[in-house]
Amino acid sequence: MKIVVHDTASAMLDLLQRPLEERPDALREMLSPLQSAMSMVGDMDLVQMHRQGSGFRLDREDPRYLPALRQMQDAGVWNQIEDSLATAWARISGAVPGIKHAETVHVVVVLGDPDDDHLTVRSAGYFGMGGIPGAIHLMMWPTDTSLKKIGHGAAHEFHHNVRYANVAWNPMTVTVGEYVVAEGLAEAFVRELAGEQAMGPWSKALTGAGLDSAYEKITADIDVAGMQNLTAYVLGDATAQRMGQQPVGLPDFAGYGAGLRIVDAHLAASGLTAAQSTALSAREILVNAGVPTSA
Repeated sequence: MKIVVHDTASAMLDLLQRPLEERPDALREMLSPLQSAMSMVGDMDLVQMHRQGSGFRLDREDPRYLPALRQMQDAGVWNQIEDSLATAWARISGAVPGIKHAETVHVVVVLGDPDDDHLTVRSAGYFGMGGIPGAIHLMMWPTDTSLKKIGHGAAHEFHHNVRYANVAWNPMTVTVGEYVVAEGLAEAFVRELAGEQAMGPWSKALTGAGLDSAYEKITADIDVAGMQNLTAYVLGDATAQRMGQQPVGLPDFAGYGAGLRIVDAHLAASGLTAAQSTALSAREILVNAGVPTSA
């Protein structure tokens, strides 16, 4: 596998010095390494994805952007990501020899919108999208947490990237079970690589009775299918409503904590690691965890 972490720092520094009307095309060029992999799931306008997904604003000047980029450069964000992904691939390929994977994984890091609460408050300044083999898109605004953990966030997305080179993801038939298992596995994998302190804010958002209640709701609906129905079960009602989907009565990131609980039960029952479990079906993991499923 070849992992390419693109120099988006230089590209964004150039973009932010261009007139506003030139910036969408410059952004499209910067994101173009992702286009080939993402075309496998249909036409995707990467600039529109940026606008809807907490990216920096293209329609206005903001004096915070250039200092934020320089702060990311000074913290070695791009090197952190390269090192973390090399370690992640060594761990997975060693745990599952011959596992399927994209020949090349393109990684782009993009500056986020500091006024977007989903990014800066709920997600502590970073999140990503890595479920399409060959493409990892990381969104970041520099915070104390994101500057320390962006490499771990990249490893989380990389686990998804390898998983979905082996496990089918059909937006029409994917279930709550698959989605929460994938997130639980990715967080358990980060923990294996770098310890519990490396895990993201998502899997720790719920504890105690709140987590118990969410777990009961999610496992009761484990076979609900269709991507258009799943956001609230994983990211919570607020994010679902932001995306025009129906709430189901769950708080932010409920599916991460529930998914990690399921995965931890699977790991205990099977004796496997999260790396060894990368390509296992959700059904096998749910059965090991004692969660009834008809899928």
